[in-house]
Amino acid sequence: MSEDTASINVSHSLHRLSYETDPMGRAIKEFFMTGKAVRLRVFSPMFDEDEIPVKTLFRKEEDMPLIERKALSMTRGKTLDVGAGAGCHSLALQQKGVDVCAIDISPLSVETMKLRGVSNVQLMDFFDVKERFDTILMLMNGIGIVGKVSRMPEFFRHLDNILQPGGQLLCDSSDISYVFENDNGVIELPDIDGYYGELTYKMQYRDTKGASFPWLYIDADTLRICAESCGYQIEVVQQGEHYDYLARITKKR
Repeated sequence: MSEDTASINVSHSLHRLSYETDPMGRAIKEFFMTGKAVRLRVFSPMFDEDEIPVKTLFRKEEDMPLIERKALSMTRGKTLDVGAGAGCHSLALQQKGVDVCAIDISPLSVETMKLRGVSNVQLMDFFDVKERFDTILMLMNGIGIVGKVSRMPEFFRHLDNILQPGGQLLCDSSDISYVFENDNGVIELPDIDGYYGELTYKMQYRDTKGASFPWLYIDADTLRICAESCGYQIEVVQQGEHYDYLARITKKR
């Protein structure tokens, strides 16, 4: 699950983190200050222990996956970068002259973004945002913060309040059904309640341990059903190399 685990966005909870429960933020701050980091460990009941390569959180635009570069090229107007992490997307947009606000629940990530030169950074949960934006970016599977498909209506109600008329949400995610493919090429989804892309994770960096948090990987068809039921429309504008995709979501006219 490495390629998908690496796309876990920093904003992974409905609560701001403390310094003592911010493993990803600690990893980001340490890498920025020293140029190196140890393993940022990721745990899930459904998979073996994995890790996020901290260096990838500092990548420049030319080193980003095609999906992320496509999203940045489509960004326009006043922009919200959700779960901005080390600020790689915000910095790339600033260089293009985009008015971007970066938010994250990680205090150490926010500190690092300020040190890196991100102009407008706020320690804030997505669901606490009050301003309106022309573009909302949720990259590195940022829509995973919704946690469960059943919370999608709440997500879109909040989008109603913060997306400008004619605005757009650009988000990427993955269909992880491939994880359940057997040796015969047949996908056998687990016998569980709920949607197969609803996972639970924990992170650890050195001795800093984070709390368990829900995380959602949602396939494009399910996202489309959720969006349309809430008055939105979705266009898949880019397919990735690992069952991932970039979606542009706008309000139905």
